[in-house]
Amino acid sequence: MTIVALSWIPKEASKAMPVAAESPCMEEKMDDEIQNAQVTHAKSVAKSFGKSKVASSSSTDADEVVKFLKELDMDNYDEEDDEIELFSSGQGDLYYPSNDMDPYLKDTDGDYDSEDHDDLTIRPTDSLIICAAIKHEVNYLEVYVYEESGNIYLRNDMIISELPLCTAWLDCPLKGGGKGNFVAIGTMESSIEIWDLDLVCTCATLCTTGTDNSHTGPVIDLAWNKEFRNIVASGSEDKKVKVWDVATGKCKVTMEHHEKKVHAVAWNNYTPEVLLSGSRDRTVVLKDGRDPSNSGLKWSTEAKVEKLAWDPHSEHSFVVSLKDGTVKGFDTRASDLSPSFIIHAHDSEVSSISYNIHAPNLLATGSADESVKLWDLSNNQPSWIATNKPNAGEVFSVSFSADCPFLLAVGGSEGLNVWDTLSDTAVSRRYGSSRP
Repeated sequence: MTIVALSWIPKEASKAMPVAAESPCMEEKMDDEIQNAQVTHAKSVAKSFGKSKVASSSSTDADEVVKFLKELDMDNYDEEDDEIELFSSGQGDLYYPSNDMDPYLKDTDGDYDSEDHDDLTIRPTDSLIICAAIKHEVNYLEVYVYEESGNIYLRNDMIISELPLCTAWLDCPLKGGGKGNFVAIGTMESSIEIWDLDLVCTCATLCTTGTDNSHTGPVIDLAWNKEFRNIVASGSEDKKVKVWDVATGKCKVTMEHHEKKVHAVAWNNYTPEVLLSGSRDRTVVLKDGRDPSNSGLKWSTEAKVEKLAWDPHSEHSFVVSLKDGTVKGFDTRASDLSPSFIIHAHDSEVSSISYNIHAPNLLATGSADESVKLWDLSNNQPSWIATNKPNAGEVFSVSFSADCPFLLAVGGSEGLNVWDTLSDTAVSRRYGSSRP
Protein backbone atom coordinates (compact mmCIF):
# COMPACT_ATOMS: atom_id res chain seq x y z
CA MET A 1 0.00 0.00 0.00
CA THR A 2 1.20 3.49 -0.87
CA ILE A 3 0.27 6.52 1.24
CA VAL A 4 0.36 9.52 -1.10
CA ALA A 5 -0.74 12.15 1.42
CA LEU A 6 -1.98 12.35 5.00
CA SER A 7 -3.44 14.76 7.54
CA TRP A 8 -4.18 14.54 11.26
CA ILE A 9 -7.80 15.01 12.27
CA PRO A 10 -8.00 17.17 15.41
CA LYS A 11 -9.32 15.47 18.52
CA GLU A 12 -13.03 15.97 19.14
CA ALA A 13 -13.54 16.94 15.47
CA SER A 14 -14.98 13.52 14.59
CA LYS A 15 -18.22 12.02 15.81
CA ALA A 16 -17.70 9.26 18.37
CA MET A 17 -19.58 6.98 15.99
CA PRO A 18 -19.78 7.62 12.23
CA VAL A 19 -23.09 7.91 10.42
CA ALA A 20 -24.07 5.42 7.74
CA ALA A 21 -25.56 6.81 4.55
CA GLU A 22 -27.79 5.17 2.00
CA SER A 23 -27.51 6.18 -1.61
CA PRO A 24 -30.70 7.69 -3.06
CA CYS A 25 -30.60 5.09 -5.82
CA MET A 26 -31.36 2.39 -3.24
CA GLU A 27 -34.66 4.02 -2.38
CA GLU A 28 -35.82 5.49 -5.65
CA LYS A 29 -36.56 3.91 -8.98
CA MET A 30 -33.67 4.57 -11.33
CA ASP A 31 -34.66 6.36 -14.51
CA ASP A 32 -32.45 6.63 -17.59
CA GLU A 33 -30.73 9.77 -16.37
CA ILE A 34 -29.66 8.16 -13.10
CA GLN A 35 -28.53 5.04 -14.89
CA ASN A 36 -26.38 7.09 -17.23
CA ALA A 37 -24.84 8.91 -14.29
CA GLN A 38 -24.02 5.61 -12.64
CA VAL A 39 -22.42 4.29 -15.79
CA THR A 40 -20.24 7.39 -15.99
CA HIS A 41 -19.24 6.96 -12.35
CA ALA A 42 -18.51 3.26 -12.86
CA LYS A 43 -16.26 4.02 -15.79
CA SER A 44 -14.44 6.60 -13.67
CA VAL A 45 -13.93 4.08 -10.86
CA ALA A 46 -12.80 1.46 -13.35
CA LYS A 47 -9.96 3.72 -14.42
CA SER A 48 -8.35 3.12 -11.03
CA PHE A 49 -8.03 -0.57 -11.89
CA GLY A 50 -5.75 0.10 -14.86
CA LYS A 51 -6.43 0.27 -18.55
CA SER A 52 -6.05 -3.48 -19.08
CA LYS A 53 -5.13 -6.67 -17.32
CA VAL A 54 -1.95 -6.72 -19.31
CA ALA A 55 -0.98 -3.30 -18.05
CA SER A 56 -1.83 -4.17 -14.46
CA SER A 57 0.29 -7.29 -14.53
CA SER A 58 3.38 -5.42 -15.62
CA SER A 59 4.02 -3.70 -12.29
CA THR A 60 2.77 -3.38 -8.75
CA ASP A 61 0.47 -0.60 -7.63
CA ALA A 62 3.16 0.89 -5.41
CA ASP A 63 5.62 0.94 -8.30
CA GLU A 64 3.11 2.76 -10.48
CA VAL A 65 2.42 5.42 -7.86
CA VAL A 66 6.10 5.97 -7.15
CA LYS A 67 6.72 6.26 -10.88
CA PHE A 68 3.93 8.82 -11.23
CA LEU A 69 5.15 10.92 -8.31
CA LYS A 70 8.62 10.95 -9.84
CA GLU A 71 7.17 12.05 -13.18
CA LEU A 72 5.80 15.13 -11.43
CA ASP A 73 9.43 16.25 -11.08
CA MET A 74 9.88 16.60 -14.85
CA ASP A 75 9.87 20.12 -16.29
CA ASN A 76 8.38 19.27 -19.69
CA TYR A 77 5.53 17.76 -18.70
CA ASP A 78 -11.11 33.51 -15.32
CA GLU A 79 -12.79 35.20 -14.39
CA GLU A 80 -13.72 36.19 -10.80
CA ASP A 81 -17.17 36.74 -9.35
CA ASP A 82 -16.80 40.28 -8.03
CA GLU A 83 -20.10 40.11 -6.16
CA ILE A 84 -18.83 37.57 -3.63
CA GLU A 85 -16.34 38.65 -1.00
CA LEU A 86 -13.45 36.20 -0.97
CA PHE A 87 -12.29 36.42 2.61
CA SER A 88 -15.58 35.92 4.40
CA SER A 89 -16.95 33.20 6.65
CA GLY A 90 -19.89 32.52 4.34
CA GLN A 91 -21.65 29.20 4.00
CA GLY A 92 -23.01 27.69 0.83
CA ASP A 93 -26.40 26.11 0.29
CA LEU A 94 -25.28 23.06 -1.65
CA TYR A 95 -25.84 20.66 1.23
CA TYR A 96 -28.40 19.73 3.85
CA PRO A 97 -28.09 22.10 6.83
CA SER A 98 -27.35 19.16 9.09
CA ASN A 99 -26.91 15.40 8.92
CA ASP A 100 -30.20 15.07 10.80
CA MET A 101 -32.02 16.69 7.88
CA ASP A 102 -30.33 14.55 5.22
CA PRO A 103 -32.89 11.91 4.14
CA TYR A 104 -30.13 9.49 3.16
CA LEU A 105 -28.50 9.33 6.56
CA LYS A 106 -29.56 6.88 9.20
CA ASP A 107 -28.82 5.93 12.77
CA THR A 108 -25.93 3.48 12.99
CA ASP A 109 -26.54 2.06 16.46
CA GLY A 110 -27.95 -1.19 15.16
CA ASP A 111 -25.76 -1.57 12.10
CA TYR A 112 -22.62 -3.03 13.71
CA ASP A 113 -21.84 -5.97 15.94
CA SER A 114 -20.08 -5.33 19.25
CA GLU A 115 -16.57 -5.77 17.82
CA ASP A 116 -17.22 -3.41 14.90
CA HIS A 117 -18.88 -0.95 17.24
CA ASP A 118 -15.81 -0.95 19.48
CA ASP A 119 -13.43 -0.39 16.55
CA LEU A 120 -15.50 2.47 15.14
CA THR A 121 -15.99 4.26 18.46
CA ILE A 122 -13.60 7.16 18.96
CA ARG A 123 -12.36 7.67 22.51
CA PRO A 124 -11.10 10.98 23.90
CA THR A 125 -7.55 9.62 23.97
CA ASP A 126 -7.59 8.42 20.34
CA SER A 127 -5.92 10.31 17.50
CA LEU A 128 -7.11 10.04 13.89
CA ILE A 129 -5.14 10.20 10.66
CA ILE A 130 -6.73 10.60 7.24
CA CYS A 131 -4.74 9.07 4.37
CA ALA A 132 -5.02 9.12 0.59
CA ALA A 133 -3.84 5.67 -0.39
CA ILE A 134 -3.43 3.34 -3.35
CA LYS A 135 -3.40 -0.43 -3.05
CA HIS A 136 -3.95 -3.07 -5.70
CA GLU A 137 -4.51 -0.25 -8.18
CA VAL A 138 -7.56 1.02 -6.28
CA ASN A 139 -7.68 4.52 -4.75
CA TYR A 140 -8.82 4.84 -1.14
CA LEU A 141 -9.55 7.44 1.48
CA GLU A 142 -8.61 5.78 4.78
CA VAL A 143 -9.10 6.80 8.41
CA TYR A 144 -6.68 5.30 10.94
CA VAL A 145 -6.92 5.34 14.72
CA TYR A 146 -3.74 5.82 16.75
CA GLU A 147 -4.27 4.70 20.34
CA GLU A 148 -2.35 5.91 23.38
CA SER A 149 -0.65 2.52 23.55
CA GLY A 150 0.89 3.09 20.14
CA ASN A 151 -1.44 0.65 18.38
CA ILE A 152 -2.66 1.72 14.92
CA TYR A 153 -5.66 0.25 13.13
CA LEU A 154 -7.82 1.10 10.13
CA ARG A 155 -11.16 2.49 11.28
CA ASN A 156 -12.85 2.77 7.88
CA ASP A 157 -12.05 3.33 4.23
CA MET A 158 -13.84 4.58 1.14
CA ILE A 159 -13.05 4.03 -2.53
CA ILE A 160 -12.38 7.19 -4.51
CA SER A 161 -12.51 7.23 -8.27
CA GLU A 162 -9.52 9.41 -9.11
CA LEU A 163 -5.87 8.99 -8.18
CA PRO A 164 -5.27 11.26 -5.13
CA LEU A 165 -2.25 13.54 -4.87
CA CYS A 166 -2.85 15.70 -1.78
CA THR A 167 -5.20 16.25 1.14
CA ALA A 168 -6.23 19.10 3.40
CA TRP A 169 -8.44 18.65 6.47
CA LEU A 170 -10.97 21.44 7.09
CA ASP A 171 -13.75 22.21 9.53
CA CYS A 172 -15.82 24.65 7.49
CA PRO A 173 -19.42 24.04 8.65
CA LEU A 174 -20.74 22.95 5.28
CA LYS A 175 -23.73 21.26 6.91
CA GLY A 176 -24.42 23.89 9.52
CA GLY A 177 -23.41 24.01 13.16
CA GLY A 178 -20.20 25.37 14.59
CA LYS A 179 -17.69 23.10 12.85
CA GLY A 180 -17.54 20.22 10.42
CA ASN A 181 -15.19 17.32 9.74
CA PHE A 182 -14.19 17.24 6.09
CA VAL A 183 -11.22 16.55 3.87
CA ALA A 184 -10.37 18.11 0.52
CA ILE A 185 -8.58 15.82 -1.94
CA GLY A 186 -6.64 17.02 -4.97
CA THR A 187 -6.61 14.49 -7.78
CA MET A 188 -4.77 13.48 -10.91
CA GLU A 189 -7.84 14.44 -12.96
CA SER A 190 -7.65 18.16 -12.04
CA SER A 191 -10.56 18.04 -9.59
CA ILE A 192 -10.85 18.76 -5.87
CA GLU A 193 -13.28 16.56 -3.95
CA ILE A 194 -14.73 17.39 -0.53
CA TRP A 195 -15.56 14.37 1.66
CA ASP A 196 -17.56 14.20 4.88
CA LEU A 197 -15.45 12.16 7.30
CA ASP A 198 -18.36 11.51 9.65
CA LEU A 199 -20.05 9.34 7.05
CA VAL A 200 -19.18 5.69 6.44
CA CYS A 201 -20.07 4.92 2.86
CA THR A 202 -18.85 5.29 -0.69
CA CYS A 203 -21.20 8.21 -1.35
CA ALA A 204 -19.77 10.43 1.40
CA THR A 205 -18.36 12.91 -1.09
CA LEU A 206 -20.08 16.28 -0.74
CA CYS A 207 -18.99 17.94 -3.94
CA THR A 208 -16.36 18.22 -6.62
CA THR A 209 -15.09 21.57 -7.81
CA GLY A 210 -17.01 22.60 -10.88
CA THR A 211 -15.73 22.50 -14.42
CA ASP A 212 -16.06 26.25 -14.77
CA ASN A 213 -12.67 27.86 -14.19
CA SER A 214 -11.23 24.63 -12.77
CA HIS A 215 -7.65 23.45 -13.13
CA THR A 216 -6.64 21.84 -16.41
CA GLY A 217 -3.96 19.63 -14.87
CA PRO A 218 -3.45 17.48 -11.75
CA VAL A 219 -3.96 19.25 -8.41
CA ILE A 220 -0.62 18.77 -6.66
CA ASP A 221 -1.13 20.66 -3.39
CA LEU A 222 -3.91 22.12 -1.23
CA ALA A 223 -3.92 24.54 1.70
CA TRP A 224 -6.88 25.26 3.96
CA ASN A 225 -7.25 28.75 5.43
CA LYS A 226 -7.90 28.29 9.17
CA GLU A 227 -9.15 31.85 9.63
CA PHE A 228 -11.43 32.09 6.59
CA ARG A 229 -12.64 28.54 6.94
CA ASN A 230 -14.49 28.28 3.64
CA ILE A 231 -11.31 29.05 1.68
CA VAL A 232 -8.90 26.52 0.16
CA ALA A 233 -5.94 27.28 -2.13
CA SER A 234 -4.70 24.86 -4.78
CA GLY A 235 -1.56 24.51 -6.88
CA SER A 236 -1.53 22.56 -10.11
CA GLU A 237 0.51 21.17 -12.94
CA ASP A 238 -1.24 23.77 -15.13
CA LYS A 239 1.07 26.42 -13.55
CA LYS A 240 -1.86 28.13 -11.82
CA VAL A 241 -2.74 28.91 -8.23
CA LYS A 242 -6.44 29.02 -7.47
CA VAL A 243 -8.44 30.09 -4.43
CA TRP A 244 -11.74 28.27 -3.84
CA ASP A 245 -14.83 28.87 -1.76
CA VAL A 246 -15.61 25.28 -0.74
CA ALA A 247 -19.04 26.33 0.54
CA THR A 248 -20.09 26.99 -3.06
CA GLY A 249 -17.53 24.87 -4.91
CA LYS A 250 -16.51 27.89 -7.00
CA CYS A 251 -13.11 29.33 -7.85
CA LYS A 252 -12.83 32.95 -6.73
CA VAL A 253 -9.27 33.83 -7.74
CA THR A 254 -6.87 32.48 -10.35
CA MET A 255 -3.22 33.54 -10.29
CA GLU A 256 -0.76 32.79 -13.07
CA HIS A 257 2.58 34.01 -11.75
CA HIS A 258 4.59 30.79 -12.23
CA GLU A 259 6.18 29.47 -15.40
CA LYS A 260 6.06 25.79 -14.48
CA LYS A 261 3.89 23.47 -12.39
CA VAL A 262 3.00 24.60 -8.87
CA HIS A 263 4.00 22.05 -6.23
CA ALA A 264 3.21 23.86 -2.98
CA VAL A 265 0.83 26.42 -1.47
CA ALA A 266 0.66 27.68 2.14
CA TRP A 267 -1.39 30.34 3.97
CA ASN A 268 0.33 32.54 6.53
CA ASN A 269 -0.59 31.74 10.15
CA TYR A 270 -0.67 35.37 11.29
CA THR A 271 -1.89 37.24 8.20
CA PRO A 272 -4.34 34.73 6.72
CA GLU A 273 -4.85 36.67 3.48
CA VAL A 274 -1.20 36.07 2.54
CA LEU A 275 -0.42 33.03 0.41
CA LEU A 276 2.88 31.43 -0.60
CA SER A 277 3.28 29.30 -3.70
CA GLY A 278 6.29 27.29 -4.83
CA SER A 279 6.99 25.99 -8.32
CA ARG A 280 9.20 23.83 -10.48
CA ASP A 281 10.36 27.14 -12.00
CA ARG A 282 12.62 27.40 -8.92
CA THR A 283 10.75 30.29 -7.33
CA VAL A 284 8.55 30.99 -4.32
CA VAL A 285 6.01 33.81 -4.65
CA LEU A 286 4.12 35.67 -1.90
CA LYS A 287 0.73 37.14 -2.83
CA ASP A 288 -1.99 38.93 -0.88
CA GLY A 289 -5.44 37.52 -1.59
CA ARG A 290 -6.96 40.96 -1.10
CA ASP A 291 -4.94 42.25 -4.06
CA PRO A 292 -4.08 39.23 -6.22
CA SER A 293 -3.15 41.37 -9.22
CA ASN A 294 -0.19 42.79 -7.29
CA SER A 295 3.09 41.12 -8.28
CA GLY A 296 3.96 40.43 -4.64
CA LEU A 297 7.39 39.15 -3.59
CA LYS A 298 9.46 36.50 -5.36
CA TRP A 299 12.39 34.44 -4.10
CA SER A 300 14.76 32.31 -6.17
CA THR A 301 15.33 28.86 -4.68
CA GLU A 302 17.90 27.66 -7.29
CA ALA A 303 16.26 24.22 -7.24
CA LYS A 304 12.81 22.79 -7.93
CA VAL A 305 10.33 23.32 -5.11
CA GLU A 306 8.82 20.32 -3.32
CA LYS A 307 6.96 21.78 -0.29
CA LEU A 308 6.48 25.00 1.71
CA ALA A 309 5.74 25.68 5.39
CA TRP A 310 5.28 28.87 7.38
CA ASP A 311 6.91 28.91 10.82
CA PRO A 312 3.96 28.73 13.26
CA HIS A 313 5.97 30.72 15.81
CA SER A 314 7.10 33.55 13.52
CA GLU A 315 4.96 35.70 11.24
CA HIS A 316 7.73 36.44 8.76
CA SER A 317 9.60 33.14 8.43
CA PHE A 318 9.04 30.18 6.12
CA VAL A 319 10.96 27.18 4.83
CA VAL A 320 10.98 25.53 1.43
CA SER A 321 12.09 21.97 0.69
CA LEU A 322 13.75 21.28 -2.61
CA LYS A 323 14.39 18.61 -5.21
CA ASP A 324 18.17 18.77 -4.63
CA GLY A 325 17.81 17.53 -1.02
CA THR A 326 18.16 20.92 0.65
CA VAL A 327 15.85 22.98 2.85
CA LYS A 328 16.09 26.77 2.76
CA GLY A 329 14.72 29.28 5.24
CA PHE A 330 13.60 32.79 4.32
CA ASP A 331 12.52 35.94 6.14
CA THR A 332 9.96 38.06 4.29
CA ARG A 333 11.47 41.22 5.80
CA ALA A 334 14.95 40.65 4.32
CA SER A 335 15.61 43.23 1.65
CA ASP A 336 18.02 41.08 -0.37
CA LEU A 337 15.60 38.09 -0.57
CA SER A 338 18.48 35.72 0.21
CA PRO A 339 18.05 32.59 2.39
CA SER A 340 18.44 32.92 6.15
CA PHE A 341 19.91 29.40 6.21
CA ILE A 342 20.43 26.33 4.05
CA ILE A 343 20.28 22.71 5.27
CA HIS A 344 21.77 19.90 3.21
CA ALA A 345 19.11 17.63 4.63
CA HIS A 346 18.87 14.48 2.51
CA ASP A 347 20.53 12.55 -0.30
CA SER A 348 17.35 12.79 -2.39
CA GLU A 349 14.47 15.27 -2.75
CA VAL A 350 12.91 16.54 0.45
CA SER A 351 9.35 15.54 -0.38
CA SER A 352 7.66 16.79 2.79
CA ILE A 353 8.24 19.09 5.79
CA SER A 354 6.35 19.78 9.00
CA TYR A 355 6.83 22.26 11.83
CA ASN A 356 6.08 21.29 15.41
CA ILE A 357 3.51 23.79 16.70
CA HIS A 358 4.38 23.09 20.35
CA ALA A 359 8.18 23.20 20.26
CA PRO A 360 9.53 26.32 18.51
CA ASN A 361 12.14 25.76 15.79
CA LEU A 362 11.56 21.99 15.58
CA LEU A 363 11.21 20.88 11.95
CA ALA A 364 10.70 17.41 10.45
CA THR A 365 11.81 16.52 6.93
CA GLY A 366 10.90 13.44 4.90
CA SER A 367 12.62 12.24 1.76
CA ALA A 368 12.66 9.77 -1.09
CA ASP A 369 15.82 8.41 0.54
CA GLU A 370 13.38 6.64 2.92
CA SER A 371 14.44 8.62 5.98
CA VAL A 372 12.86 11.20 8.27
CA LYS A 373 15.01 13.75 10.11
CA LEU A 374 14.46 16.28 12.87
CA TRP A 375 16.16 19.69 12.93
CA ASP A 376 16.56 22.53 15.42
CA LEU A 377 16.36 25.82 13.51
CA SER A 378 17.11 28.10 16.47
CA ASN A 379 18.77 31.42 15.62
CA ASN A 380 18.84 30.50 11.92
CA GLN A 381 21.67 28.10 12.70
CA PRO A 382 20.15 24.69 11.96
CA SER A 383 21.43 21.61 13.74
CA TRP A 384 20.52 17.98 13.18
CA ILE A 385 18.76 16.22 16.07
CA ALA A 386 17.74 12.74 14.96
CA THR A 387 17.18 10.42 11.99
CA ASN A 388 14.55 7.70 11.70
CA LYS A 389 13.97 4.99 9.10
CA PRO A 390 10.22 4.45 9.56
CA ASN A 391 9.84 1.44 7.22
CA ALA A 392 7.47 3.46 5.07
CA GLY A 393 9.57 3.24 1.91
CA GLU A 394 10.06 6.44 -0.05
CA VAL A 395 8.53 9.14 2.13
CA PHE A 396 5.84 11.29 0.52
CA SER A 397 4.22 12.96 3.52
CA VAL A 398 5.13 13.84 7.12
CA SER A 399 3.00 15.68 9.66
CA PHE A 400 3.29 16.52 13.35
CA SER A 401 0.10 16.11 15.36
CA ALA A 402 -1.34 19.30 16.85
CA ASP A 403 -2.90 17.43 19.79
CA CYS A 404 0.05 15.15 20.55
CA PRO A 405 2.78 17.36 19.11
CA PHE A 406 5.66 14.90 19.37
CA LEU A 407 3.86 12.28 17.29
CA LEU A 408 4.94 12.40 13.66
CA ALA A 409 2.84 10.63 11.01
CA VAL A 410 4.83 9.34 8.05
CA GLY A 411 3.34 8.10 4.77
CA GLY A 412 5.25 6.55 1.92
CA SER A 413 5.48 3.93 -0.78
CA GLU A 414 5.21 1.12 1.77
CA GLY A 415 2.47 2.44 4.03
CA LEU A 416 1.85 4.44 7.20
CA ASN A 417 3.98 4.78 10.31
CA VAL A 418 3.73 6.98 13.40
CA TRP A 419 6.99 7.96 15.09
CA ASP A 420 6.84 8.94 18.74
CA THR A 421 9.79 11.29 18.45
CA LEU A 422 10.24 11.50 22.22
CA SER A 423 11.28 7.84 22.11
CA ASP A 424 14.54 9.07 20.58
CA THR A 425 17.09 9.88 23.27
CA ALA A 426 18.28 13.09 21.63
CA VAL A 427 14.73 14.39 21.20
CA SER A 428 13.73 13.43 24.73
CA ARG A 429 16.80 15.13 26.13
CA ARG A 430 15.89 18.41 24.40
CA TYR A 431 12.11 18.39 24.61
CA GLY A 432 11.08 15.81 27.20
CA SER A 433 10.16 18.48 29.71
CA SER A 434 8.01 20.18 27.05
CA ARG A 435 5.58 17.27 26.70
CA PRO A 436 2.09 18.81 27.06
